[in-house]
Amino acid sequence: MASNRHLGRIIALQTLYEQELRRDADDKNFDVNEVLARNVARYKEMLDDVDFVKQLVAGVNKQAAQLDAKLQPVAPEWPIDQIARMDRLILRIGLYELENENDVPPKVVINEAVELAKAFGGDNSSKFINGVLGTLLREREGGTKNDKAEAKSKTPKQPTKSAKTQKRPVKSEETDK
Repeated sequence: MASNRHLGRIIALQTLYEQELRRDADDKNFDVNEVLARNVARYKEMLDDVDFVKQLVAGVNKQAAQLDAKLQPVAPEWPIDQIARMDRLILRIGLYELENENDVPPKVVINEAVELAKAFGGDNSSKFINGVLGTLLREREGGTKNDKAEAKSKTPKQPTKSAKTQKRPVKSEETDK
């Protein structure tokens, strides 16, 4: 069975999400290892890289404060505690992987984070996640502010929904033929 890291990221996200919810509820009986084991057991037939999931959860937990400190300057208008819980957790996972998973290409890490945001975040979560992690990657690779502005200006804009669904009118000569 091949490793399914995408599923592993989903399990890590579920575990970290439950952890935050239960901590906010002041749940004294919470045990992250117990929750992780339960979540892994649900998908045991489809998941063979359990160590990756455990490492991801432990790493994000251990480095949460450092990750948040690196994320905050990239989105200064959103204090880290005001970012939606799901988005914040996806950003932490993505940044943790960018900094610690050398065997995964950075663009794959960002794409995986965007896919998590599309599946579990809000309407604009994927764009927000992509923007923040993309900026962090450019900074890490030594990009300047001018490089960022140039890259942003070259990024094609998504067509609006109405533009996608509009049909060209058919000329009357075409219908008569």
